[in-house]
Amino acid sequence: MSGKEAVIQSLVDGGKATAGPPLGPALGPTGVNVFQIIQAINEKTKAYMGLKVPVTITINTDDKSFEIEVGTPPVSALILKELGIEKGSGTAGTEESEAIGNLTLSQIIEIAKLKRDKLLANSLKAAVKEILGTAITTGATVEDKHPREIQKEIDEGQWNELLVED
Repeated sequence: MSGKEAVIQSLVDGGKATAGPPLGPALGPTGVNVFQIIQAINEKTKAYMGLKVPVTITINTDDKSFEIEVGTPPVSALILKELGIEKGSGTAGTEESEAIGNLTLSQIIEIAKLKRDKLLANSLKAAVKEILGTAITTGATVEDKHPREIQKEIDEGQWNELLVED
């Protein structure tokens, strides 16, 4: 973008951004079509329905063009969304902890693909193992097993057919 830029960062409800605060008052002074930007944000964040999503709106104040960059919610929030619950176990990782829910490895793979560009992993297999690490801290099981067992099985090649790079 050339010309003067205004950058607005906000946390919005996935697929449910409105022209009310915090976006409306921040966008109004820039002279852009607020409704058009809200529609674009909702379109880009609808996959994150029910989650808070970071967005960055860059506006060219000369020609009123804009770009929207959508971040992704934290891995733990994505795991909880897959489980359909609001918060993880307060005792995860301790002997007396009880699983908060069970995920399939396919769900873990989808989260890994969604977060891939934000992870340090250099392969899908490594990304999945990283997501499994977060599953441990939330208190979830995967395929009815402790996530560490699944990590070990991945190392042993048991899940190779699912861990194919796109």
